[in-house]
Amino acid sequence: MMIQRMATRDADNPATKKADWAQAFIGAPPLKTPVNAKFDVDVVEWFRSQGRGYQARMNAVLRRYMEVHRKAG
Repeated sequence: MMIQRMATRDADNPATKKADWAQAFIGAPPLKTPVNAKFDVDVVEWFRSQGRGYQARMNAVLRRYMEVHRKAG
């Protein structure tokens, strides 16, 4: 019980709520496949300027586009 009391008072690690986990999922990430694609130079430069992981961010943008248009179709 003492650990639980200490945990509830820990301002650096607040307890989560049900809504915090609403978008969570359990499972393996989708498989990746290499592709040879051509993008506008300024688009790639902008994503690269955001730091490491720019390809993952580009993938996230494409995934969101796919999800929106998949539901609409």
